[in-house]
Amino acid sequence: MEIITTHELTKYYHKTRGVEHLSLSVPAGAVYGFLGPNGSGKTTTIRCLLGMLKPTSGEASILGRKVTLDGSEIRRRVGYVAGDVRLYERETGRWHLDYVAGFRGGGGPLTDDLLQRFDFDPTRKVKELSKGNKQKLALILGMAHDPELLILDEPTSGLDPLNQESVHEVIDERIAAGRTVFLSSHVLSEVERVCDRVGIIRDGRLVAEENVGELLGKRLRHLEVRFAEPTSPSFLADLGGVDSVVSVGETTLAARVKGDVVDEVLKRIAGRRVVDISIQQAALEDVFLEFYREEVGSVDTGSGGNRIGECEGARVGSSCHGGDEGGGA
Repeated sequence: MEIITTHELTKYYHKTRGVEHLSLSVPAGAVYGFLGPNGSGKTTTIRCLLGMLKPTSGEASILGRKVTLDGSEIRRRVGYVAGDVRLYERETGRWHLDYVAGFRGGGGPLTDDLLQRFDFDPTRKVKELSKGNKQKLALILGMAHDPELLILDEPTSGLDPLNQESVHEVIDERIAAGRTVFLSSHVLSEVERVCDRVGIIRDGRLVAEENVGELLGKRLRHLEVRFAEPTSPSFLADLGGVDSVVSVGETTLAARVKGDVVDEVLKRIAGRRVVDISIQQAALEDVFLEFYREEVGSVDTGSGGNRIGECEGARVGSSCHGGDEGGGA
């Protein structure tokens, strides 16, 4: 079963591009990573999925139902943590939990467990909280009701490594329980840690969509080879898919190998006596950067407040949420 589908989803703010012809699908039980810098269209896509924005054309479906601006019934089955959460500064964490529970018809079954795991004190007012503790509250609000679908926009922003790992563990557990996660993050090590599949968006268009393992396996590798005799970088530099060839001492070459050209590289190397060789898959961060070597568009419709055509933030209960469950919920 597909939990999220979009077909030719397009959103323009007057003449300014948000997303264009975006088609993707997320199956049940998956953790889907949605990657792109600010201005690429990530937050526009998320807000279209949640029914906060009406697409210019195309459509989106969540949990088997078409997304509409008045889709409060769908949103009750979804947990959302915004990239720039706005909370009521004069109210306590407990007040926020009770406020959101009122929209859902009762407290969430995971509330007490999450409070304990994140070591969060709900009696303190928001204005007294650090950035990290505000993020903890947003996460608890978004996940407490154990939703069928979690949409997380920069979920570990402001958290220390220990709490980041707690978030990852919660995601793992929810997936094991049959839930689905749509994760947007700039922390690519996090995406590599928790995601099964990733979509990379650039200038509002999906430029790649693959399983994390496949993307890492074929897109980019770091090669280092030590020969028995001095060897110039020109020995490998003319091969297609090989770049950044440098000498590391007289007999060792290091290079990046892109795409499915490993066989050609090995055949070239086999023409000389090799003392040692190392081929390592690049981290997801290196792979991701390959899609952004050229300057991305200057229009910013990404996460955070005060973006073109989007709400200034995700305050709990704001009109940006159509009167439904509010920011971080």
